[in-house]
Formats: sequence, structure tokens, C-alpha cells
Amino acid sequence: MHDLGVGFGYLLKGQRWVARHGRQYGFGLVPGLITLVLYVAVLVALAVWGDDFVGWATPFADDWSSPWQGLFRGFLTVVLFLLALLLSVLTFTAVTLLIGQPFYETLSEKVDRDVSPDGTAPESGLPLWRELWVSARDSLRVLVRALVWGLLLFALGFLPFVGQTVVPVVGFFVTGFFLTEELTAVALQRRGVDLRARLTLLRSRKTLIWGFGTPLGLAFLVPFVAVFLMPGAVAGATMMARDLLGEEAEGSDEGEDTESGSASVDG
Repeated sequence: MHDLGVGFGYLLKGQRWVARHGRQYGFGLVPGLITLVLYVAVLVALAVWGDDFVGWATPFADDWSSPWQGLFRGFLTVVLFLLALLLSVLTFTAVTLLIGQPFYETLSEKVDRDVSPDGTAPESGLPLWRELWVSARDSLRVLVRALVWGLLLFALGFLPFVGQTVVPVVGFFVTGFFLTEELTAVALQRRGVDLRARLTLLRSRKTLIWGFGTPLGLAFLVPFVAVFLMPGAVAGATMMARDLLGEEAEGSDEGEDTESGSASVDG
């Protein structure tokens, strides 16, 4: 249980770090804003034309009598929108990290240098195109895993009582785990830790991961909140990655404050 509090502490530390480094926070907002606009556009389009799509996809119901046709297609439209909403929560971090790879790589490196006792940060040594390819490939593999879990939990949600109590709680923990995997990947990929090793590392301290990712996943359900928390989430995940690997870290919260203190880091 102690690790739950430690994980949540890293989430708070990350937000405090970006609050003290305003320039990095500003840069870190850009990818989230771009992703948010794209996701809102898709969800709005689905809300407006979802019933038309369901009607096109179910021609066998054209001759059904009322009210069965309307109930059937209405149910499918709601299910389609809820699945899209769930998928957007599960994939928002991955898509934002992919769009903002250069932004978050820079942010993560600066956090590493700030908290490292010797002021250095690991570097992957890979060209940008290679880093983008690795990130996209791994994100897709994680997305498949998250989607399988999402579909399973969605199906279990129809079970009486369990579907309305246990399943939502499990869903938040699953979402928190995959969110944390995507966020720690920024720092761990620079250290040459591949996806399989990352998943093994995160599973070895599940309560730490849940303490970080589950409250973040809950916060991400609030519209627009994900955009403003993403830079701090990347910063906190970088600090937590150091913990997972047993790397030493100085207490960054006692460091120099605000913009005057961040000039050497941002420069």
C-alpha cells in the first residue's frame, strides 16, 4: 500500500516541476491541444452522424417493424459512441506522446538532468525518425492490449451488479496501468528498455503504477484536464522511471524556484 502513495507523490512532483519551469510547461501543452482538437472533432462527428453510420452498417434491419428497428439501432449507436469515448481515453496519451515526441523527449531529458546528482541525462543515440518509429510501433502494440482489455470489460459491464460495481473499478486500474506505461516509455526508451522489459518492470511494482496512473486516468475523464496535466505527467513519469530502475535522484522540489531558477535548465 505504501507504493500507492509513492506513485501519487510522483504525479504531484511532476506537476510541481512543470509549474516551476514555465517555458517547458508551455511547450508541453502544444501536443495535447492538437490531439484534443482532433479527438473532439471525431467525437462530434460520431455524435452527429453515428446513427447514419449504424443504419448503413445494418441493412438487414431495414425491414424491421417499429419500435424494434429504432431500439436496435439506437442501442448500437450508443454502444458505438461509448466505445469511441473509452478508446479516446485509452489512446489519448499514446497519440499525444506520438505527436509531441520531440517536445516530451526534451522535457524528459531536462527533468533527468534536473534531478540527476551529476546533472546528466541518458540519450538513446537514435535519429529522430527512428525514435518516432519505435514509439509508434510500441504504442500500437500497447493499444492492442488496451483495446482487448477495454472490450472485455465492456462485455462484463452487462453482468448484473458486478458490471456496475467491480468492472468500473477494474477498468480504472487497467487504464491507469496503460497510461503509466505510455508515459514512462518516454524516459525508458531513451535508456534502451524495450516494450517487453518495460511491461515486466511495471508489473513488478503494480501498486506504484496504480498510484500514479489511476488518479491520472480519473482526471483525464474531465474535459480538457488531460491537456493541462500532460506535461507534468511526463515529468512525474520520468522521475518514477528513475525509481523503477534504481537510479539516484536529488530532491527536485527543494531546487531553485520559478522562472529565475529555470533559466539554466531552459537555456
